[in-house]
Amino acid sequence: MAMDLILLGKAVILGIVEGLTEFLPISSTGHLILVGDLLDFNDERGKAFEVIIQFGAILAVCWEFREKLWKVASSLGSSAISRRFVINLLIASIPAMGLAFVFGKHIKALLFSPIPVATAFIVGALIIFWAERRQEKVSMTKDRIQSVDDLTSLDALKVGLAQCAALIPGTSRSGATIIGGMLFGLPRAVATEFSFFLAIPVIGGATAYELLKLWKAPVAISGEFGLAIAVGFIAAFISAFVCVRWLIHYVAGHTFVPFAWYRIIFGLLVLISAYSGLVAWSV
Repeated sequence: MAMDLILLGKAVILGIVEGLTEFLPISSTGHLILVGDLLDFNDERGKAFEVIIQFGAILAVCWEFREKLWKVASSLGSSAISRRFVINLLIASIPAMGLAFVFGKHIKALLFSPIPVATAFIVGALIIFWAERRQEKVSMTKDRIQSVDDLTSLDALKVGLAQCAALIPGTSRSGATIIGGMLFGLPRAVATEFSFFLAIPVIGGATAYELLKLWKAPVAISGEFGLAIAVGFIAAFISAFVCVRWLIHYVAGHTFVPFAWYRIIFGLLVLISAYSGLVAWSV
């Protein structure tokens, strides 16, 4: 019984971590690698668990933007705006998904460990500082772009190319798309909202791909572990829903500079704890 509670406790913690970090520019993958390492839940079962609960966070976005998604789906045949929206999501999805398919195994083997993640945290913070400084200047696209429906195919491609950086764990998919969009001149709020929508095909596709691999080489999923997956899935959905709601209001009047400082502090703590021997991080 004690082991069941410990496993469920880990599931709740990781679910909350996934939900809170998936859409903030602080890297959900990086946090899951680090927290999973601390909880000793970074084996094959742990990796399978992390993949599955990501879909809980995606469902939170689908629920929050259900009216927009339904409007697009129901008017796809009659609305040029809806078709352009879907095409833009596809264009922005292709670069990162293509690179992940080709180089995903090598990236996981080389970079999915605490020290590279911590380093990426710090480098990403410096890029956020740079992007926010550029955002203070008058953007040429601010008058042209007021919402995600105003994005062109070129805008979508630029964001998609920026998203490729997220293949490095610790960089952050949402951070790469939001900050990348800002560097290319998109208003902060529009870049953030497009990042939400882009998560649906990208993470949804990645989750489906990982589940297919698990199906071919199944990880032993006992009743106990199945319950842990369900608990983590629900925790990810609830925490992601709260985070998305909060972030929508936050970006209306605030910058991402506090997240940059968080990334630096967190990354330095991991590096210091590793090199001082305080925490025996996996290599």
